[in-house]
Amino acid sequence: PNHEGTLGIAISEAAEDALKNPDTIYPVGSVLNYVLMHQTIIGLEVIKQLELIGEVPDIMIGCLGGGSNFGGFTLPMIGKVLRKEIDKKIRFLAAQSEAAPNLVKGTYSYDFPDTAKILPKIKGYTLTHSFKMPSIWAEGLRYHMASPIISYLKHVGLVEAVAYPVDEKAVFEAARMFIQAEGFLPAPESSYAIRAMIDEALKAKEGNEEKIIVANISGHGFLDLEAYSKLLNI
Repeated sequence: PNHEGTLGIAISEAAEDALKNPDTIYPVGSVLNYVLMHQTIIGLEVIKQLELIGEVPDIMIGCLGGGSNFGGFTLPMIGKVLRKEIDKKIRFLAAQSEAAPNLVKGTYSYDFPDTAKILPKIKGYTLTHSFKMPSIWAEGLRYHMASPIISYLKHVGLVEAVAYPVDEKAVFEAARMFIQAEGFLPAPESSYAIRAMIDEALKAKEGNEEKIIVANISGHGFLDLEAYSKLLNI
């Protein structure tokens, strides 16, 4: 009861419960490739929005824990790049926490997607299923392993990743700027993408370059007001 828990533990407990009940089916809700496929409605909509304004991005940024949000956001555009439907070079950047930097510091190998080793092994960048992660407010990013598809794309150089400090101060400061500019309260996880977006925009400004940067806001922060209160002293 005093353990802070992880997404890997939650997956194990759900699988354990399903095994005890013959009438129960448990589809894993993230990480696996079929989940990313369903999430691609996000990226398809982004492509349509960009077509309507006649723009092609230089950089696409999303937060990443297991990869369903990031994959759903980027895979349709990555598909267009691989099919050579776009001449422009596009960077695909995953924003992570140093609490669980699976793409940044993980090893590309087979591992269990859950802590109790119930589910079959999958191949991806992993910190190992027993990796102990510090607590952060962006709990959705606190997962030991990245999706097989995203891991492969990182392995071949099509996806990049950056990780931000566990104290989350820089991330929540980015969220503050976003709230003030856009009037929308982002989820802590989304704030990682916002931080990376701001950092990339500043790099472009320093280099006197004009960049079209698209970042995915994966959710609202209305259930995370305690986090904003503590980290931003609101």
